[in-house]
Amino acid sequence: MNKSCIVIKDVSKQYGKHHVLKNISLEISEGEIFGLLGPSGAGKTTLVKQLAGLELPSSGENVVLGLKMPNFQAIKRIGYMAQSDALYEDLSAKENLLFFSSLYGLKGKKQQKRIQEVMQIVELTEHIPKLVKNYSGGMKRRLSLAIALLHEPELLILDEPTVGIDPVLRKQIWNAFYQLNKQGTTIIVTTHVMDEAEKCDRLGLMRDGSLTAIGTPTALKADTNSTTIEEAFLVYGGDKHED
Repeated sequence: MNKSCIVIKDVSKQYGKHHVLKNISLEISEGEIFGLLGPSGAGKTTLVKQLAGLELPSSGENVVLGLKMPNFQAIKRIGYMAQSDALYEDLSAKENLLFFSSLYGLKGKKQQKRIQEVMQIVELTEHIPKLVKNYSGGMKRRLSLAIALLHEPELLILDEPTVGIDPVLRKQIWNAFYQLNKQGTTIIVTTHVMDEAEKCDRLGLMRDGSLTAIGTPTALKADTNSTTIEEAFLVYGGDKHED
């Protein structure tokens, strides 16, 4: 097993009496594509926001890239794509990219080169001059992904990155994820799409704020005598299982 990229230690989160996360413990290795699979309200977004340094746990701790979160030095090494697009709609895609890349400290030829590279990855090169308000929903998702990739992060955290994207383009985007992963990027992706879950090295199944199972897609199916991840997910209840 590779060195740990992320160590989640007994993390809980509650708002008043509502428990969003319940005693989550998990290690994710460097170079993994790790999927968090579960329905809306399972706690996936809350967990990845904590890993990105945007939220604090009520108890427990998250250690990312060897640093306890939130930590500014770690955040600079993370690419985060939120579930909702945080874009300036009255600006062009190029202006958005220039703004966000400058926040990452990119400038000059390096900045221009990265803008071209990331827009090529998401197949939006010809739409760079267009105002973002004229983008479709799927194009906005792709632009958000491009922005998350600008600074070549060591860790990429993607919250339902392919929502609203057609199946052909979704496959191309996953090919881009594989290429990034081959270059050493650790990727965490939340999803409720079962075929995407199959593409991950390992999965954490989440339900009602709890992590109910951890393992490779193959192992999770074998352990439950299931033919699909969906069937395996339905088998696992409130007890935690680990492969």
